[in-house]
Amino acid sequence: MIGNQAQKLEELVASSAQKRSKKTRFIAITSGKGGVGKSTISSNLAYVLAQSGLNVGIFDADIGLANLDVMFNVKIKKNILHVLKGEATVSEILIPITRNLILIPGESGDEILKYSDMALFERFMEEAKVLDKLDVMIIDTGAGIGEHIQMFLNAADDVIVVTVPDPAAITDAYATIKTVATLRDDIGVIMNQVKNQKEAEAVFGKIKKVASANIGGDLDLQLIGKINSDIKVSSAVKQRALFSVSYPNSQAYKDITNIANNIAKKLEHNVLVTPNESGLTGLFKRLMEHF
Repeated sequence: MIGNQAQKLEELVASSAQKRSKKTRFIAITSGKGGVGKSTISSNLAYVLAQSGLNVGIFDADIGLANLDVMFNVKIKKNILHVLKGEATVSEILIPITRNLILIPGESGDEILKYSDMALFERFMEEAKVLDKLDVMIIDTGAGIGEHIQMFLNAADDVIVVTVPDPAAITDAYATIKTVATLRDDIGVIMNQVKNQKEAEAVFGKIKKVASANIGGDLDLQLIGKINSDIKVSSAVKQRALFSVSYPNSQAYKDITNIANNIAKKLEHNVLVTPNESGLTGLFKRLMEHF
């Protein structure tokens, strides 16, 4: 049933519109365990990218512990599952955060793909075109290596694993990298809550050494950036605010900006592509392909 549904969905998306001038880059941000600052990084990264002039969507795929509403200090009434059930439109669930930034309240992948009503899917895909102009979609996944999380990781252009310099967190991050490596060769890492660049590189170096020895193959593990341990970050979280907004002069803000710049460089290649690679329609096409 799912295979047939995926084929119909792919045909629907492929025939949905003429070519557009840009493609949405899907960036999945994940972690081996909770509590390492994954959602804090996702939300602040989305904000900084949007402030640079890019059209950004952030998709909350961590439904078990959904907290992007807390990060952005907004209230979520309905999510994407309500759209698929026919209980809301795409436009009704979208939450504008700031200029160029939209929050897309999600639902776990296995729940999303339980709905096989093609009539509802057709309507959904048509409505989802409002997001086809997104340059970037940040997908804030759940922690760990569950099946539906892997589905999002497989669908993304980039996968970034967030960890902190704590032995347990590093072990879990390595386990995540090992699993992701069965899906793709290129994986990014963000070192959070470090003392400085030196510590970030040292801890990353250990992870890369172990990964190279045990995973091997063509694994391309890259340090995307680091964020210094800063009381201002936890202070902003407690205030239900982004540290990028509350503390624009902090080292953490400089760090997240450097990460955003590294990611923005990859967007220069996203030109002249078909609409099935854009926005929410593009994401769902990929999810169906990997289900």
